[in-house]
Amino acid sequence: MKKIFTTIVFAALGLSAFAQESKPSIEVHGFIRNFYAFDTRRMKGLTEDFFTYVPYDEEFAANGDDMNAYPNTRFAALTSRLWVEAKGYEVEGWKVGARVEGDFYNGLGNDKVTGTANFRLRQAFVTLAKKDLTIKAGQSWHPMAADMPDVFSLNTGAPFGPFSRTPLTQLDYNFGGGLSLTAAALWQMQYASNGPEGKSASYIKYGNTPEIYAGLNFKADGLVLRAGVNVLSIKPVLKDAAGFRTDRITTVTPFFYAQYAKDLFSVKFKTVFAEAGDHLNLNGGYGVSKVLLDKNCEYTPTRNSSSWLSLVYGKKLQGIFFAGYVKNFGTKEALDGAAGVPTGFWFSGNSFDNMNQMFRVTPTVIYNLGKVAFGLEYELTSVQYGDKTKGMNLETGLYDQGLHWVTNNRVQGLIKYTF
Repeated sequence: MKKIFTTIVFAALGLSAFAQESKPSIEVHGFIRNFYAFDTRRMKGLTEDFFTYVPYDEEFAANGDDMNAYPNTRFAALTSRLWVEAKGYEVEGWKVGARVEGDFYNGLGNDKVTGTANFRLRQAFVTLAKKDLTIKAGQSWHPMAADMPDVFSLNTGAPFGPFSRTPLTQLDYNFGGGLSLTAAALWQMQYASNGPEGKSASYIKYGNTPEIYAGLNFKADGLVLRAGVNVLSIKPVLKDAAGFRTDRITTVTPFFYAQYAKDLFSVKFKTVFAEAGDHLNLNGGYGVSKVLLDKNCEYTPTRNSSSWLSLVYGKKLQGIFFAGYVKNFGTKEALDGAAGVPTGFWFSGNSFDNMNQMFRVTPTVIYNLGKVAFGLEYELTSVQYGDKTKGMNLETGLYDQGLHWVTNNRVQGLIKYTF
């Protein structure tokens, strides 16, 4: 009798646990996206230059021709995308979701126009939500990069705003009344800091300190406001012939985002003041400010202001306008070095360290025919460079002599089917 009673109890508990679960639904989505692009000069970019950053500086041949002022054309569907979502699963009051997303973006670098694009991971995360708390774990958008302008260009406004998908654990807590808190611990993978060994996640790995983000959000009646701060602490050098190094650099980057939408109109604005923002795909870096007696170093970050504004009107026929501006303020402290050559200086790979300021304007027209979209976009990107042959001003960390502007004009078309 006791055995039968025990069996019944365990069976009841099992049924109770089962009753608290719901079955998830699995959805597969994606799009086929074809880009057609023409540039009036060579651009620093990724993936056949569809993800553009800045035009190359002037480079003169013996006959006086600028070898980078050469028009170029390309079109491809390699940014087509697939994702799978799990929705509707609930267990003991926790609503659980998941997403895995990839595209064919990987495998083709700058100026490499032959070969086969490879499928690569974009996002893979799980979410757990209960009452006012939501937890996200996996790889997803950096909280400072999640809100993007309404251009259809693959660069989505970079490098005028943060652009990073990264491993993270993120908490969101809703206080009510439209106010919420976002806090996250992040790591580096694809978007990593630059340094003595080039772009690498090793600097944060041996720093043993995750990147930290904290911010407040407010939503009400079509208005979205976000303000937050990001802290990163890395070790550029692990060891040398004398042994293990203890030096590190810690940077603080605040940002603000605002969005308002009503009927067919929306406006978005984002501004970031970044210290060494290269891991966020912004222009920036850091250098050696002092070499100590024990061969350790002190470092100083660059300071960079990056802002963008986008306006959208319409639904079936949409008109979009984007404007962005970046200002390089140089390093926070003077650099160690002599004759315009710093002891050590590492700048983001999406730009050049003699960049002083830049702007971009992008008018766009999109015609939406159900799930099919046709777009036409003009993108003007202009950069003010300093003359590298005249050396760097070590007091400011800038190339501030021989300033000149270089401009690229891009015309880009889009055909996209979403399913």
